[in-house]
Amino acid sequence: MLVWIPSYWRTWGAANFVQLCDVAALLTCIGLFTGNALLLSSQALASLLVDGAWMLDAAWRFFLGHSLLGGTDYLFDPQYPPWVRLLTLFHVAMPPLLIWALWRTGYDQRALALQSAITLVLFSAARFTDPEKNMNFAFHDPFFKRAWGPPPVHVLVSVLFMIVVVYFPTHKFLEWLIPPRQAQSFISKRPVR
Repeated sequence: MLVWIPSYWRTWGAANFVQLCDVAALLTCIGLFTGNALLLSSQALASLLVDGAWMLDAAWRFFLGHSLLGGTDYLFDPQYPPWVRLLTLFHVAMPPLLIWALWRTGYDQRALALQSAITLVLFSAARFTDPEKNMNFAFHDPFFKRAWGPPPVHVLVSVLFMIVVVYFPTHKFLEWLIPPRQAQSFISKRPVR
């Protein structure tokens, strides 16, 4: 974080920190440091499928020369220093890191509500960024390249898409895969008092 935050801030600007994936990286670090199962669980909902799509998009661009979704174009843009672009490989590390952390803390079922609220806030905030950057696809979706009505409607449709198509299936998968959260410390695995 000591290298990542200033590097991202300098290269892409402060507005970049409304990106869902960048907030997930920050909240995951806080969750790891504090052993907070709720934060880790919510960021697993935000990261597992989305980072998988990011990896697919990056590989598609690398091997075929064009993006599948357009979310990784910056990774291949030579105007940015290569070492800063490589910092974005946190997308590759996040899914296994979060699964490992959840095995330690347990999955907190309140994650779906928390991540839905975080997404609503971040998608709404993204509407105040540069429309050319289309952060969080808050101006037009990645599939049809269009807005789904006026700004509030588009944001609401986008949030509902994330909840129904991304978060809810991931939530069900994690409920099945990971034992429920227990009142334990992340590091010591001793009961918290």
